[in-house]
Amino acid sequence: MPLARSLSVTSLSGLDEWDEEFDLEDAVLFEIAWEVANKVGGIYTVIQTKARMTAEEWGENYFLVGPYVESNVRTQVELIEPTNPVLKRTIDKMNASGCKIYFGRWLIEGSPYVVLIDVAFTAWSLDRWKSELWDLCAIGVPWFDREANDAVLFGFLTAWLLGEYAAQSEDPPHIVAQFHEWLAGLGLVLCRQRQLPVATIFTTHATLLGRYLCAGNVDFYNNLAEFNVDKEAGDRQIYHRYCLERAAAHCAHVFTTVSQITAIEAEFLLKRKPDIITPNGLNVKKFSAMHEFQNLHAQSKNRIQEFVRGHFYGNLDFNLDKCLFLFIAGRYEFSNKGADIFLEALARLNYLLRVNHSDVTVIAFFIMPARTNNFNVETLKGQAVRKQLWDTAQTVKERFGKKLYESLLVGQLPDVSKMLDKEDFTIMKRAIFATQRQCQPPVCTHNMLEDSSDPILNCVRRIGLFNSSADRVKIIFHPEFLSSTSPLLPMDYEEFVRGCHLGVFPSYYEPWGYTPAECTVMGIPSISTNLSGFGCFMEEHIADPSAYGIYILDRRYKGVDESCNQLTSFLFQFCKQSRRQRIIQRNRTERLSDLLDWRYLGRYYIAARHMALAKAFPDTYVYDPQEPSSASGFRYPRPASVPPSPALSRHSSPHHSEAEDNDEDERYDEELEAEKDRVNIRQPYTIPVKGKAVLGGNGSGEDEASEKN
Repeated sequence: MPLARSLSVTSLSGLDEWDEEFDLEDAVLFEIAWEVANKVGGIYTVIQTKARMTAEEWGENYFLVGPYVESNVRTQVELIEPTNPVLKRTIDKMNASGCKIYFGRWLIEGSPYVVLIDVAFTAWSLDRWKSELWDLCAIGVPWFDREANDAVLFGFLTAWLLGEYAAQSEDPPHIVAQFHEWLAGLGLVLCRQRQLPVATIFTTHATLLGRYLCAGNVDFYNNLAEFNVDKEAGDRQIYHRYCLERAAAHCAHVFTTVSQITAIEAEFLLKRKPDIITPNGLNVKKFSAMHEFQNLHAQSKNRIQEFVRGHFYGNLDFNLDKCLFLFIAGRYEFSNKGADIFLEALARLNYLLRVNHSDVTVIAFFIMPARTNNFNVETLKGQAVRKQLWDTAQTVKERFGKKLYESLLVGQLPDVSKMLDKEDFTIMKRAIFATQRQCQPPVCTHNMLEDSSDPILNCVRRIGLFNSSADRVKIIFHPEFLSSTSPLLPMDYEEFVRGCHLGVFPSYYEPWGYTPAECTVMGIPSISTNLSGFGCFMEEHIADPSAYGIYILDRRYKGVDESCNQLTSFLFQFCKQSRRQRIIQRNRTERLSDLLDWRYLGRYYIAARHMALAKAFPDTYVYDPQEPSSASGFRYPRPASVPPSPALSRHSSPHHSEAEDNDEDERYDEELEAEKDRVNIRQPYTIPVKGKAVLGGNGSGEDEASEKN
């Protein structure tokens, strides 16, 4: 099924012709999601990172609406009195009618206003509202589905909020309401059914049915047109959820999704083609000097190496300077996230490294939270032994230094044979004996509650990668989110990613993919797939993604074995890179971060809001974008200098001589290459002054370009 181009194609130049001016002075934006100030999954990251840019555009007329969760409010929200008089009257009226609505500032970048609804406080209305939902839409919600019950309460309360706001407004309001995912979708359906003066947008970040089908190991993408969606949803007992999602998609003035691959999925499963694709971005912080992020990589890598020294004590028979750290992270969805194909590729990589007598060691981290009851004793012991060895070395160093100091004081060169006495040797021997272990380093850092049925551990048992000395590939399964307060691996996620060499995300179902995007922003190469939104986006905008450290695995048109072989090839070629080639590649990867900045990608949300306003209020707003031609989307060209991968190099062998390395120095100029890339990417979109949201153009001018230099 080809990825057809449409108005919603995510070419950054595709919006250059959309230059209408919109007067937003009398408009107000409500953005509604279950994950406002309530971290559940990736939508939280989308809303949190986008908030600053949206607040700059809408100013005091931007409000986020979410559920009131007391534990989150205590740490993330500053409760205040509403500053908008219309909203204050709205909240007071609802609170007087038996609701509990809170107003405050979300303590994130941009400090947006939040309206938080306590859904549990109005649970007494659940049966009445479910009955009304049945009468209006013929959608029945079972009593045992707590999440769907919350969606009903949240939907009716948000529709009440928007209706009351419209009623309290003195002049006819121009309200834009953007609803994220099915949990918030019912509010949109009710707004349209009640004919409220609201321009509605529905954004699906992943279809419900798509996630369930992929988890069931079906050939999803090749059979999209064949699924009986009602039957499939019913078989999985999510028909009521599916109906809420599909109703929201069809009732919305504008329907958006996060990637081209998810747009195809939505067209077949939700039976509506998205109007605009709104890719997910990040707030990119650029470093003033190019080498700064490389220094951060080195510092974080040293901390990971310290953990590895403890974890592999007694079996540390490999060179840490020639050790590569790979990782996969995310929800524990063994097949959807591609952990199955990654493990199989690691087994094949281990064979290739051994038969080629490579001196490279690969350590693959699996950061996927699962059910555990405590840390593994052997893992904790390893870190204790490492700390004890360090303390011993410091003690001997102090004794040695004191003797050296006293010898120099009396004007004599020290007798090296007398610098260490018997006691020093005894201390060191005792430390060495303490490092002996009778077992192999553990694969899992925790005690699993369901060890015998765990998919990752069962796969490790099948492929036989048990961290033995003969293996060139080692595996560490960390079934817990990373934390800087952990006694085992005291690093937060961002610091850990910076210290790794490659992120591997061979997902089968990934509507967008924040993990490879975060790697790119931090200058870490990654492997993604052409079934992820991120992979499709990069393929569209970069002529040769692998040259920039973005490896795109084909899981759409190849079988599992072929895809596994391709992944093994990517990993093996990466292992053959020299240290210099990896540094060059990281520089190139980091330069792509501008592509993922909300200053670029936020314009698609702006376009969606303008389109919704024009559809809902045609007498006030006019919106007529031009269809971009197939040639209008720009693409990063392939770098003209030294190739980053031995597989693509002009050298016949990956093992270069010193002369060849000197030749590379002459051919590669980092600043020159960076300057060429800056020419190929347009300047970031700049939020205009409040009241005039101008869409299109090249954004800011020379000042911002020089700022990035």
